[in-house]
Amino acid sequence: MSKLDLATGLDGLTDFHDKTSEDLFNEAKKYMPGGVNSPVRAFNSVGLTPRFIERADGSKVYDAEGKEYIDYVGSWGPMLLGHNNPKVLEAVKKTAEFGLSFGACNHLEVVLAKLICDNIPHVEMIRMVNSGTEAVMSCIRAARGFTGRSKIVKFEGCYHGHSDALLVKAGSGAMTFGEPDSGGVTKGAVEDTLLAKYNNLESVKELFDKNKGEIACVILEPVAANMGLVLPEEGFLEGLRKICDEHDSLLIFDEVITGFRLAFGGAAEYFGVSPDLVTYGKIIGGGMPVGAYGGRRDVMSCVSPLGKVYQAGTLSGNPIAMAAGIAMLTQLLENQHIYEEIGQKCSYFVDEMRKITDFQVVGIGSLACVFHQNKPVRNYEDASKSDTESFKRAFKILIDRGIYMAPSQFESIFFSSAITEEDISRTLNVFREIFK
Repeated sequence: MSKLDLATGLDGLTDFHDKTSEDLFNEAKKYMPGGVNSPVRAFNSVGLTPRFIERADGSKVYDAEGKEYIDYVGSWGPMLLGHNNPKVLEAVKKTAEFGLSFGACNHLEVVLAKLICDNIPHVEMIRMVNSGTEAVMSCIRAARGFTGRSKIVKFEGCYHGHSDALLVKAGSGAMTFGEPDSGGVTKGAVEDTLLAKYNNLESVKELFDKNKGEIACVILEPVAANMGLVLPEEGFLEGLRKICDEHDSLLIFDEVITGFRLAFGGAAEYFGVSPDLVTYGKIIGGGMPVGAYGGRRDVMSCVSPLGKVYQAGTLSGNPIAMAAGIAMLTQLLENQHIYEEIGQKCSYFVDEMRKITDFQVVGIGSLACVFHQNKPVRNYEDASKSDTESFKRAFKILIDRGIYMAPSQFESIFFSSAITEEDISRTLNVFREIFK
């Protein structure tokens, strides 16, 4: 009987107590597309069977066979304080005793909204949703509703979720499988999506010159963490702010990954550039499914029921997700030295990796990436030149040695406060073996 079965009380309803990850994957493929509920989990790009994770604690995750891994995925970002953070866990347990969902207003959503708006200057109003995809989709609708314009600018390699208008030259899983576009997305759905090159202000200016008075917003990951990890060059974010101001367009930072990770105020605080709108996810829910979008009061006042931009959600503001988010963000707000401490761990890893390999090693805050190529990476085109076969070989050794990283060259390495010096030392030793 697995620990997950014990924890959920489902031992009488399941027939998978002693199954391996391979057994579970074979069974899963009968009922779910590719055997997964999110593509990159399938491990297709690394030619392996995905690990079915049964439990997690601190810096470790454990698979169906009971094997322990040092976790550098952290549920793709939310676990900044490690798995099973005591205060988050306690908040979830206590709140669950009062009910799982109400589909009505509750005081916890007010507390979380106030916590964010009181401490992030560029967020004057905020709306809770259920995922990063939903947050971005709704945010762009608000921008279009406010400006009365239809066209948007996104950047090649920036991933903003799987809504139709944004699956053009997307990063993350779409890039991993060599399909930056998606089947099922019609030409009409993306005809108002204009593509610019990351770290290239001239490409943005050209789009504005060719579409005068038609562009509602520019949206980007201020740190592009879905094509590996690509940092904004000096002046790039500031230049976008200036261009948007000159053309009365809105600047949207997709901070689903960087929000509350690079700093409490995210990349906007880290780089000192304020967007008009921002999207959040991952850390904001402490591991529970949640997202949010917010920003200027005048723009957010266009959202229903105040304005004509309609957006709704049955589970939005779910009390358990709100409680987890409050517990997570309160700890980060009251202990901001955490950012420096995790940053030091990540910086040490990056510095040591640069001694181990000539490949491009990038890091910022608690995010890192090893690009399997020797040339600097500043945009989507550069990132796509990485040697995915080399990454595949390295990944197989890492996971065999108990190091759990994202099964894709085009995802980031996530550090948490639970990662220890011993964890990093062990990880570096495996990389030394790989690159010897």
